[in-house]
Amino acid sequence: MAVPIAKFLAAYAYLLLISFIFPHVFADNAAGDLPHRRFEYKYSFKGPHLTQSDGRIPFWIHTGNAIPGADQIRITPSLRSQKGGVWTKSPVSFEHWEAEVAFRVSGRGRMGADGLAIWFTAGQGLDGPVYGAADQWNGVGIFFDSFDNDGKKNNPAVLVVGNNGKLVYDHQNDGSTQALGTCLRDFRNKPYPVRAKIIYYKQTLSVFINNGFTPDKDDYEFCTKVENMVIPESGYFGISAATGGLADDHDVLSFLLFRLAEPGQNLPLPEKEIPKEEKDKYQEEFENFQQELDKRKEEFQKEHPDVQGQPIDDLFESVNDREIRQVFEGQNRIHLEIKQLNRQLAMILDEQRRYVSVITEEISKRAPQAQSGQAPTHEMDTIINTQHEVLRNLNEVRDSLSGSLKQLAVGQQQGNAGGLGSYETIQHFNDIKEHLHVVKRNIEHIIQKNVNPAEKAQCPDLPSLPSCLSTTHFMVFIVIQSLLFFGYVMYKSQQEAAAKKFF
Repeated sequence: MAVPIAKFLAAYAYLLLISFIFPHVFADNAAGDLPHRRFEYKYSFKGPHLTQSDGRIPFWIHTGNAIPGADQIRITPSLRSQKGGVWTKSPVSFEHWEAEVAFRVSGRGRMGADGLAIWFTAGQGLDGPVYGAADQWNGVGIFFDSFDNDGKKNNPAVLVVGNNGKLVYDHQNDGSTQALGTCLRDFRNKPYPVRAKIIYYKQTLSVFINNGFTPDKDDYEFCTKVENMVIPESGYFGISAATGGLADDHDVLSFLLFRLAEPGQNLPLPEKEIPKEEKDKYQEEFENFQQELDKRKEEFQKEHPDVQGQPIDDLFESVNDREIRQVFEGQNRIHLEIKQLNRQLAMILDEQRRYVSVITEEISKRAPQAQSGQAPTHEMDTIINTQHEVLRNLNEVRDSLSGSLKQLAVGQQQGNAGGLGSYETIQHFNDIKEHLHVVKRNIEHIIQKNVNPAEKAQCPDLPSLPSCLSTTHFMVFIVIQSLLFFGYVMYKSQQEAAAKKFF
């Protein structure tokens, strides 16, 4: 047995040595089986600045309840019976392709509904009953089903369902009778976005899922594979979602499409895909825009000679600067409100001290009477104790406000030093919030203590209302009213009788 093992080790060492001497040979062989990839921006979207100023998505259309945003597209909000979708405006005619989709499905409940779907179909399924898209589609759909319709407890699940335009989707069985491939994956309420990679290469559709447990974007797991799958030569990509009795937020962060080509085959040049007339038109528009931009820059420099040589970008406020400015403005408003409250508490303290001094003088005046045998009343002791307790509570409130002011000042200094948004700053805001709640509770406690319970229980008696109308006057009024009524009826009857004489 020792001889074969020795031969095996020698052969392994020889191969290892060859791999170090000729690494490019093994690298070429390893990379030779991988297809070439090229990013297609006209069939993709990704934040930030995902939408244009008019709210539209470049090269895409949105339908239903979809809400495009700067960083993501909310296909459906977490409301019942909602559905929406996004679809490419132009058809895609790639023989091989790869799509990477990042999305979130989040909801408050333990279960969600209905789910999200990624489509490649011959036509745009803008509206319909299948996850917000049309039924009887011609193409393939990858469904992320979150609701268990058949009660088999096999959801959430990922399904691959093909259709030739004639099949009606089986909702009652969650499409299990029509699924070409499936895997169980929980994609709801994950700490990071869930990612799906769909590869169609040599009539084989493969699906890989990133469960969203880690921030690693390339941490994919195999889900399912469908071989010998024929899809339309030209079609539209789309993403749709729907809610039912239960509701989830279905948010899509990005959709990236890559065109694949077999090893040894060159991808067509991007210029050849655009007609020459259209390319010349775009080039002319770009040159006109560039000339207009240069002209406006020169006019601005002439109107503002004091900013000569300063970059134009420095003159405008960025998004981060605007957010920082808004945070500081909010801090200043909180600071002014706390100062105002502190001044009001100081006035209350002064008033309470004045009351205590008056009561103390009254006690000192009654001291000789107490020494002669007359003890101070119980009510006076109660008032003194109440005033002392009010003073103590007000002092505590004032100390709390002083601490809040100090912490707010520290938070502003840290924000000026560049630490805005850090954990310490957030902790200071939480402490200030807790202090303000304590101040509110103390003030309510002071108000309750300062009010005499006897005063709250007793209410002044309402004075007796004088009689505005006697019985005699009331009867006279009724008789006059009746006479007027009967007189009006008789007058109306005479008028009608006189009118009938003319007919």
